[in-house]
Amino acid sequence: MKPLRNASLAAVEPRGALLDCGSGVQCRIIVLQPDLVRVLFLHDGKPRQRRTWMVPAHGADDVPWQGRDRLDDSGWPPAQTSIDAADATVRIATGELIVTAHLSPLRLDWSLTDGRCFARDRPKHPVMFGEGSPELRHYFARHPADRYYGLGDKTGPLDLHGRRLRIAMSDSLGFDPRSGDPLYKHCPFLIARDGETGVSYGVLYDNMAAASFDLGCEHDNYYDLYRGYDAADGDLDYYLLLGPRLADVTPKFLRLTGKMALPPRWTLGYAQTAMAIADAPDAQARIENFIARCKHEEIPVSAFHFGSGYSMIGPRRYVFHWNRDKFPDAPGLMRRFHEAGIRIVANLKPCLLDDHPQFAAAKAAGAFVRERGTDRPVISQFWDGEGAHLDFTSPAGIAWWQDNLQREILRTGIDVAWNDNNEYGPPTSLGECDGFGEPIPLDLARPLLPLLMTRASLERQRTHAPAERQFSVTRAGCPGIQRYAQTWSGDNSTSWASLKWNLRLGLQMSLSGMYNTGHDIGGFSGPVPDPELLIRWTQALLLHPRFIMNSWKPGGIYTSPWLPFSHPGDPRRDPPALPVDSLSLQPHARSRRA
Repeated sequence: MKPLRNASLAAVEPRGALLDCGSGVQCRIIVLQPDLVRVLFLHDGKPRQRRTWMVPAHGADDVPWQGRDRLDDSGWPPAQTSIDAADATVRIATGELIVTAHLSPLRLDWSLTDGRCFARDRPKHPVMFGEGSPELRHYFARHPADRYYGLGDKTGPLDLHGRRLRIAMSDSLGFDPRSGDPLYKHCPFLIARDGETGVSYGVLYDNMAAASFDLGCEHDNYYDLYRGYDAADGDLDYYLLLGPRLADVTPKFLRLTGKMALPPRWTLGYAQTAMAIADAPDAQARIENFIARCKHEEIPVSAFHFGSGYSMIGPRRYVFHWNRDKFPDAPGLMRRFHEAGIRIVANLKPCLLDDHPQFAAAKAAGAFVRERGTDRPVISQFWDGEGAHLDFTSPAGIAWWQDNLQREILRTGIDVAWNDNNEYGPPTSLGECDGFGEPIPLDLARPLLPLLMTRASLERQRTHAPAERQFSVTRAGCPGIQRYAQTWSGDNSTSWASLKWNLRLGLQMSLSGMYNTGHDIGGFSGPVPDPELLIRWTQALLLHPRFIMNSWKPGGIYTSPWLPFSHPGDPRRDPPALPVDSLSLQPHARSRRA
C-alpha cells in the first residue's frame, strides 16, 4: 500500500476545493449542504466506478436504472461556503461545520463552527492506495470514549467499538447471534459519537466492493489510536453527515440515500411460512388445512409466505417453476387465501440451476452474470446443485425476471415477491456484469444485484396492480434497499441467545436506515422452541413491523401458533386434519394487528 503524503491546492471550486495529491491522484472536497460534505479521490481525473446507485440526485426519489453519474453534483442547491487557502492548510467553512485540509502531511480535520474538533484523520498516512491493485484504506483518529453504531446487520452489543467487521454479503444460516459476521447486508455506513465533544456524525462510503471496518481492534506502534476502512476495490468516495445529535444522523442518511418505502397496512399483521409445508408431497392439501386451522383457532393471519417448495422438481428448486403434482390447482388455492383475507408472498431466487427448463433460453438472451470477456455464464454452487445467477444490470436479465414474475407468480394470484438467497456469492473474481452496456466487475456489483433484483420485482408488481400500494421483501442489499423493500435478520437459530441478540441486531439495522425489519419468530433453524421461548419471541416481535413465523426444523416440524401440534404424520402430536369444506374461510370478526 502506498500512502498519500503531501498535497497542494489545485483549484478553488464553487462548492469546495480540488487538491493535487501527486502521482495522478486528486482529492475533491465538496460541500453539498451546510451539514453534509463529500470527499472523493480521483485517479487521473476519473473514479474507478463511474456511477452510483446508493445516492440519488438531490430531491430525487430514486436513481436511474443505469445509475447516476458519480461526478454530477449539479442537482444540489447552492451552499454558502467560505474557502481560505494558506501555505499549509485549506479551510472550508459552512454555517455548521469547518473542514480543514492539512497539506503536509495530507489529512482532514472536522470541526463545529465554534472550533470544537469532532473528527479527524489519523495524523500519519490516513489515506493509502494499492500499488498495482485497486485496494484502498482510510483511517480516522480514534478516542477511547468514542461510540460506533450502524454498518447494517451487525451482531452483538450496539456499540461496535473494539470490533473488526466485514462489509460483505453471506448466506449465513444459523449464524452466531452474538458474534457472527458478515451476515446478509452490505452497509458501509458508520455512525460515530465523538468521545471528547459528544458530537455525533455519520460516514457513508459509496463503494460496493467488499470491505472491513476496524473500530479499535488493530493497533500499530507507529500511529496513535485509529479506526480504519479497508476496501478491496472501488473508490474512496465518502459523505460525512453532521448530526450533531445521535438521533439526527439516521434521518439525514435517509435523506441522502432515499426514504423508506411506506408499506401497506396489511404487512403489519401476523404472517406464517415454513419450508416444511411447501416441501411436502401433498403441499396444497396441507396449506388449505393451515387456512382452516387458523380460522378454527381464531388466529388472524395477514399473509402466508410460500417457501420455495412450490418450485421443486424432485429434491431441487427451480425458480418460477410450479410443481403441479403438489399444487394441482394453484390459482384456486390463491383464491381461497384471498377469500380468507390472507395475502400471499412467494419465495424467489435469482439463480437458475444448470438443468432448469429455461436455462438455455436465459443464457441465449444474455441474462446471466458472465465470465469476464466472454458470453459464458459464471457457474457456481447454489442450494442442491450448480447454476448461474441472473444479471440485473442486463436489460435481458431484468426482462426475463419480470416476464416470469408476471406469468408464473402474479397471474397465479400471488401478491408479493420475496427476494431471497440473493447474496450473490459466486467465489470467482473473474465474473462480470453487463452494467447496462458498460461492464462492471462482479466484485464491484455484488450488492447492486440484489438492490436491482428487488427493484425489478417491485416495479412489476406496481404495473400488475397499480391501484394498490406495493410491498416487497429482500434478504440482501446495500444502502438504498429501503427505497423498495422490507428486510429481516435472515436465518437465525432457535435459542434464548438469538432472542437477546437479534433484538440488538434489529436496532442496528434501524440505525442503518432499515426501519422495516423483523426476525423469524422462534428461530429459523435449530431445535423446536419450547413454549416460553416461543411466547417471548412472539411478544417481542409484536413490536416489529415484520411479524412472521418462518422456520426449517428437523422432521418436517414447523413453528406455528399451535406448537407442539405441527409434526405431520405423528399421531401423538399432529391433530387430525380439519374439514376445510365445512368451515367458512371468511375472515373472522376479531380485529387484526395493525
